[in-house]
Amino acid sequence: MSEALATTGSTDAAKSPAGSKSERAYAYIRERIVDHRYSPGYRLVLGTIADDLGMSVVPVREAIRRLEAEGFVTFEHNVGARVALADETEYTYAMQTLGLVEGAATALSAPLLTDADLDRALEINERMRRMLDELDPHEFTRLNEQFHSVLFEPCPNPHILDLVHRGWGRLRGVRDSTFSFVPQRARHSVAEHEEIVQLIRDGADALDIELAARRHRWRTLDAFLAARHPESPTSPLHTPEEP
Repeated sequence: MSEALATTGSTDAAKSPAGSKSERAYAYIRERIVDHRYSPGYRLVLGTIADDLGMSVVPVREAIRRLEAEGFVTFEHNVGARVALADETEYTYAMQTLGLVEGAATALSAPLLTDADLDRALEINERMRRMLDELDPHEFTRLNEQFHSVLFEPCPNPHILDLVHRGWGRLRGVRDSTFSFVPQRARHSVAEHEEIVQLIRDGADALDIELAARRHRWRTLDAFLAARHPESPTSPLHTPEEP
């Protein structure tokens, strides 16, 4: 969320829990968005927040509508209220960059990965597969990072590895879980993980491994952008989803 957004809204309301119930709910939710307890993409469940505050959902709904008008919250059909993505452009840049550097790191790591490493990656991926029918986007994202860490951490180039770590750090700062926005992407992601591991196990050319890892990252970005802007064509930099 931009600095401007983080400082907008009613400061008095944020500091006046003794005011109306709507103001109390507004201050409660806004504070948690600003300090990232409710991170970008976090689903705001009215009933849960109302229970936490000891009030009905009516003032919570009013507070969320106010936060939506200020840009802190977005509504999605059949989903409800979510904390707004901090900066879609920043997310795009982070994913584009991570696709490049993580692809390179994975390719450089490939000759150093043992069968045990690859088995470990597939075991994590299998745990992700078992979640597909009842997806927990946050846990899926945590496992996704674990999977990729197995493949890129042995990278012998510390400069590239540092860029990968920075890229993951930026992603954590601008979104809670991409899979919260595009849950259908999870199934494709699991299948692509298997393909990347198989390329490494087969001793594929480093460039083929790098491109597979890069396309995997960019396909997730494409899915997110397509969901956010269904009227826009796919960027020529990215690879569209397979049917």
